[in-house]
Amino acid sequence: MDIESEKANIQNHVDKANYHAAINIAISAMNECLRNNDQSGVDLFLNVINDIVKKMTDEFGSKP
Repeated sequence: MDIESEKANIQNHVDKANYHAAINIAISAMNECLRNNDQSGVDLFLNVINDIVKKMTDEFGSKP
């Protein structure tokens, strides 16, 4: 897997506010890393997922 290409694809979906697709692609990439025993890739895509959730929280979450 080309991690940089996957990250760019995910970011493209985030930029279009297509968060569902972005998270699904990130989970699929994370799972591929799991299958390949690539822990650094797993960690990277977990961070990508967290960043997407943070963006959604900032955009849609209740404001204090």
